[in-house]
Amino acid sequence: MKILFASAEAYPLAKVGGLGDVAGSLPKALRALGHDVRIALPRYGMIRDVKEDLGPFRVRIGGRDEEARLQTSAIDGVPVYLVDKPELYDRPKVYEYEDDGMRFGFFGKALLDLLPTADFWPDIVHCNDWHSALAPAFLRTAYAADGRYRPIRTVYTIHNLQHQGLFGRDLFDWTGLPAVAWGPEGVEFYDRLNFMKAGIVYADLVNTVSPTYAQEIQTPEYGYGLEGLLRSRASKLSGILNGIDHDVWNPAKDALLARTYTKTTVEKKAEDKKSLQKEGGLAPDRKAPLLGMVSRITGQKGLDILLPALPRILRRGAQVVVLGTGEKQYEEPLAALAESEDGLVAYLKYDEALAHRIYAGSDFFLMPSRFEPCGLGQMISLRYGTVPIVRATGGLADTVVDITRDAKQGNGFVFSDYTPDGLEDATRRAMEFYRAGRGWKGLQRRAMAADLSWKASAEAYTRWYERARGG
Repeated sequence: MKILFASAEAYPLAKVGGLGDVAGSLPKALRALGHDVRIALPRYGMIRDVKEDLGPFRVRIGGRDEEARLQTSAIDGVPVYLVDKPELYDRPKVYEYEDDGMRFGFFGKALLDLLPTADFWPDIVHCNDWHSALAPAFLRTAYAADGRYRPIRTVYTIHNLQHQGLFGRDLFDWTGLPAVAWGPEGVEFYDRLNFMKAGIVYADLVNTVSPTYAQEIQTPEYGYGLEGLLRSRASKLSGILNGIDHDVWNPAKDALLARTYTKTTVEKKAEDKKSLQKEGGLAPDRKAPLLGMVSRITGQKGLDILLPALPRILRRGAQVVVLGTGEKQYEEPLAALAESEDGLVAYLKYDEALAHRIYAGSDFFLMPSRFEPCGLGQMISLRYGTVPIVRATGGLADTVVDITRDAKQGNGFVFSDYTPDGLEDATRRAMEFYRAGRGWKGLQRRAMAADLSWKASAEAYTRWYERARGG
């Protein structure tokens, strides 16, 4: 099949979070299955690796013809189309601008308008999160009469339902979407334009990034106001678990580690622990369980239950290393705790190399998420023989089995109650298992044996695309 994979970010050209990892990896896995996959994203200020300029193309929006340029790049052999519109995208960041609605509204229209210039007519346009979600709406309304576009089918993937892209009626008018699209059965959501709702309503098929999350978002607790719409579209909704790039995340070949290791030489991982302790100024204590966390520092990621639990976890003799940035209401108390507690190190920054060292050097990996559409951290930690401690939600529930409940299949420690006590109890069980010694190396090897590569996910997406085409 011919697939245009549309995303606001794609590693390594532009990455903010997990969406960038997915968009940098899934197309490569699809290409390995024989599909003609091409990525489309805006050309931001940080993207300098431009291969070719294919020339200008016209985007009809805002009541007039706007001009953008179509440029190309590549990610691991996958062609990339860059929408070059400097006044919208030539900036140092991907998101967090007041005109983001206009920036990604333009992108949703440009995804379709670039096709003649690219001379690429895909079978599937695969849109991701709210940033590209207007493309299915444009395709099914403004382009409905154009024979070139009529055969194209759309798949829409929800990576995080919390961020929906909500804007005023004036932005809807600016996009040029027909008036019929404004209403409860269209893109309108309580008198606002909802990009994500547009994707859900107009795409041929919708999926989330784990089976459990696909069920959770149909409930008030996780649906963020769209649960009724999602229940009504349940027949075209599914969950496909993400994977991780085994080339990027491979403890046997990871050049960023103090010592590489494999499933059969997992004892060498102790050198990575020692190195991580030294880097963070922690006591070089092999008996102290070292808990790592690489995460956005936000409420979604469980910081509101982690902060009160941390002193108690540290008093049990654990060491904790946290890496990430996020919300000041959590960053500031975390920094203060790190100042007052000897066993806690908090790196409040983005550092890809340090992330690799934390995944390899930690004994356990913390993911106490309030909700987690899929989660890549627990998959990466399993790959590195670092045992995950997670809350039973979304993709965490789909990938981590509690060893105290299933000794043969267990690969981590799981808790359900979203409370500091629930988190502390899981870490207590984990630390007791670690200190007991028996079965620890076997648990690490079982974790490393899991196949969480993109191959299985790419095969599932292939079947999803075939269904979208009516196959």
